[in-house]
Amino acid sequence: MSSAPAIYKRVLIKLSGEALMADLDYGIDANMLKRVATEVTEVVNMGVEVALVLGGGNIFRGEGLAQSGFDRVTGDHMGMLATVMNSLAMQNALEKQGMNCRVMSALRINRVCEEYVQRRAIRHLEKGRVVIFAAGTGNPFFTTDTAGCLRAIEIHADSVFKATKVNGVYDSDPKNNPDAVRYESLSFNEVLEKGLKVMDATAIVLCRDNNLPLRIFNLNDPGALPAAMTDKTIGTTVVMS
Repeated sequence: MSSAPAIYKRVLIKLSGEALMADLDYGIDANMLKRVATEVTEVVNMGVEVALVLGGGNIFRGEGLAQSGFDRVTGDHMGMLATVMNSLAMQNALEKQGMNCRVMSALRINRVCEEYVQRRAIRHLEKGRVVIFAAGTGNPFFTTDTAGCLRAIEIHADSVFKATKVNGVYDSDPKNNPDAVRYESLSFNEVLEKGLKVMDATAIVLCRDNNLPLRIFNLNDPGALPAAMTDKTIGTTVVMS
């Protein structure tokens, strides 16, 4: 653990469902789940209040099925339920690390998790509990990226941290272009104008209009998440121009 003080008081961490698969083709890799839970615990122990939003693409993607003719609204609701499954798995992993954790769903599933209420979520965070926001926004046609940014704004987070498979934002795909250049920082307008694949445009506009900074970092680098709480050079920062 870094001895430097954290530069954030409250953050929201956005994880894709695919991040939980690691090298699997489907589902949740237990070792990856444990590692993420361990790093989130380390962040909490640094004095940072942590909220999480997980995607559901490792289980089900409504948008993909809709492209083959499936009803989009039904598919998106199925995708929301996949995020609940991932959220419950993460809650269990965090509790095994000794963390107090609450899953709050945008859909009413009171037998397995709480209903999302903004003031209650903030109170959980103030008490040192990790809060996992499940089921997206509760509405079809919105990504979990947008849901993460919306919840971050609602809980007055200092920043959104988006976990990816690369250490920031590049001017081209670093997998295909060995000369791709990583941006240390960008403005929201630059992201939109350049068409950079950071988050969907709705999420970027939400953050821009509410002056909510983004950090994009590589989840596959062990220790990157807690290190980013004290070191602004890790990953790419997206802020107002």
